[in-house]
Amino acid sequence: MTDVFVYDHVRTPRGKGKSDGSLHEVTALELAATTLRAIKARNGLDTARLVDDVILGCVDPVGEAGGDIARAAALAADYGDSVPGIQINRFCASGLDAVNFAAAQVMAGQHDMTVAGGVESMSRVGMGAAGGAWPVDPSIAVKTYFMPQGISADLIATKYGFSRTDVDAYAVESQKRSARSWEEGRFKNSVVPVKDINGITILDRDEHMRPSTTMQSLGGLNPSFVMMGEHGGFDAVAIQAHPEIEGVNHVHHAGNSSGIVDGAAAVLLGNAEAGKAAGLKPRARIRAFANIGSEPALMLTGPVDVTRKLLKKAGMTIGDIDLFELNEAFASVVLRYMQAFDIPHDKINVCGGAIALGHPLGATGAMILGTVLDELERTGKSTALVTLCIGAGMGTATIIERV
Repeated sequence: MTDVFVYDHVRTPRGKGKSDGSLHEVTALELAATTLRAIKARNGLDTARLVDDVILGCVDPVGEAGGDIARAAALAADYGDSVPGIQINRFCASGLDAVNFAAAQVMAGQHDMTVAGGVESMSRVGMGAAGGAWPVDPSIAVKTYFMPQGISADLIATKYGFSRTDVDAYAVESQKRSARSWEEGRFKNSVVPVKDINGITILDRDEHMRPSTTMQSLGGLNPSFVMMGEHGGFDAVAIQAHPEIEGVNHVHHAGNSSGIVDGAAAVLLGNAEAGKAAGLKPRARIRAFANIGSEPALMLTGPVDVTRKLLKKAGMTIGDIDLFELNEAFASVVLRYMQAFDIPHDKINVCGGAIALGHPLGATGAMILGTVLDELERTGKSTALVTLCIGAGMGTATIIERV
């Protein structure tokens, strides 16, 4: 197998995914094109000669985000007409899977250099706009104990013993770490500003953060999923799926769950020969990656399962990993992961995460891979594992090694 290297990565800042968010006026196409332009310009790429494909994750590829947004974004970013594009969707892991798909192309020797990443404009294309059978078709919903992700997150907290205090404390720390990362300039080399048609900067900094968050301020928020759990019948579904619990302890709310935001990311990958031809120095090697299906009812414990699979595949142990990056879909997801592998908090999500920064569904996986690569370089550490939980019960994970 051919070695595949990460040569560069960029992301937009994350804008609040609401009508008053700074990026609401920017289409998903333009968000994606912003990152593709940056990758091209920063690395002086002759895209027609060097880039074999563009792969972008997008979870709701409908309306203005539909129609193979990867190809449209490549054209909008003035890549060569010969550069194709493909959009993929594995829910929240789409951005990381785009990187893995691109890596697989290079490893197989079929492509030499590929740009991968993802995009989501959650303020313009609402979450769930693409629809799907799982929540609404009884033939699949009943047999798999379908429940909304928030109920699954509360089920995880209940099953594994995480209190409201536990999840709120984790959320406060995410806010602190994210604010500190901006203050210390940890994101400065990878975040590219989003500009309007006149070249005026619209946003150059993540705007979802709430650095002043405290345990007291979070304590004033009511749990978000009580109504759908108790009155919508989903608590009963959770108990059917896991009869070992007597009831669901609802602990999650907007302050300890991932934020709804707009954003895009791009990662440049290639083999050694392509990098040399482009005059680029590799920053990391993709060592291994894996996907797995996990229990649909718990849904969000896939990172535990896929990490076990990936470590076995790579011939590694938890102790071989210097840093972990796990998308903060809900606080209990990360707490369960830390519990399962006895990972200290100072080795995981060290720059904060989606609770503070937000989770632009199709882009997040590529974003957090870039974040942990920057952190490996900043600290002189070597190896990182990146993973995400996924709707319908799945997990995706990737191991990178700094070069």
